[in-house]
Amino acid sequence: MGKKDDYETELEALQIELVATQAWAIEKGLKVLVVFEGRDTAGKDGAIKRITEYSSPRQTRVVALPKPTERETGQWYFQRYVPHLPSAGELVLFNRSWYNRAGVEPVMGFCTPEQHEQFLDDVPRFEKMLVHSGIILIKFWLDISKDEQAKRLAERMEDPLKRFKVSSLDAEAQTRWDAYTAARDQMLAETHSKETPWTVVATDDKKAARLNIIRHILHRLNRPEGKHPKPDKDVIFSADQSKGRLDA
Repeated sequence: MGKKDDYETELEALQIELVATQAWAIEKGLKVLVVFEGRDTAGKDGAIKRITEYSSPRQTRVVALPKPTERETGQWYFQRYVPHLPSAGELVLFNRSWYNRAGVEPVMGFCTPEQHEQFLDDVPRFEKMLVHSGIILIKFWLDISKDEQAKRLAERMEDPLKRFKVSSLDAEAQTRWDAYTAARDQMLAETHSKETPWTVVATDDKKAARLNIIRHILHRLNRPEGKHPKPDKDVIFSADQSKGRLDA
């Protein structure tokens, strides 16, 4: 077995700290909710895999909901997500979330402009309710350049092991790039606040993105006497510092 490279060494150190932090969070009864959003192929699955690889199976859940059923489309929009929120001592990671209504749904015409506008008006209040109830809410937007996305989409089509990553909407990611950009910018502008902030991650370098996502989670949870290596500000930054740094 070959010598570990710098990435593997750093990842292992961060995962060790993540395990210790989760044990502390379970003991303290913390409710931790991590939302992963971003452009297609930006690396949500890979980041979640590294976070959960050694986490407690009983206190960790990954939520990736399918398209809503006919009954769910008649519900209050947030209703289908509420049963999956964390209880005391739990870590829940949403692989896409209620923010479908701020991205894919308006871009693809799956919701009306009025529903989109209503969502952007409602979601800050909804998330403040979550925070006021004691949930630690961490929101990541994973961004990627158009060229890198095209490269990764092509790799998906060619790799038989990535069959389940291929979606009927993949082709739309490039075709509707500008529409997704506009939707992203509006979402970040209207749903980022001091109480429920967005953290943006540049993901053209997948490994750097994964390391910095874990660093950010450790900083947010802030375990006493824990190790909190600082995230790289060139890779991960607050949405209010993203002007000119996101791919148009």
